[in-house]
Amino acid sequence: MLPWIFKDSKIYDISQFPEWTYGFIYIVTHQPSGKSYIGKKSLYHNVKKKLTKVELAEQTGPGRKSTTKVVKKESDWKTYYGSAKPILELIKQGKQEEFARKILCFAHNKKILTYLESKYLFKYEVLEDRDMWFNDNIQGRFFTKDFDI
Repeated sequence: MLPWIFKDSKIYDISQFPEWTYGFIYIVTHQPSGKSYIGKKSLYHNVKKKLTKVELAEQTGPGRKSTTKVVKKESDWKTYYGSAKPILELIKQGKQEEFARKILCFAHNKKILTYLESKYLFKYEVLEDRDMWFNDNIQGRFFTKDFDI
């Protein structure tokens, strides 16, 4: 498994992140082609789980009883390379070693994570140079095709 790189440190475990970290902004570069992808990744996500019979029996009070609970689970950040289809295809072909994964910054909540992703996407003008970037849209609102004449 390739590590994530932040500044000069290799990150292999969730305990290596600042304790307040919700997620991070990253850049993944396919070294043979030089193309990169900027994205965001949350460290955790919520999963709905069915309550056990014991948990159901413990519920008291008036009204409808819940049958599920929300559990916080670590995301797949360790093995994540991005959501761009060309990257996913290369990963499926077993070419993970051709990538470099770098963390640009950390975010302390979901809203800031989304803001920072947009900031970096616009800063690096990812929609304007298709030869250099895998990204093809920003927030599902701005697309590379918007730059076609």
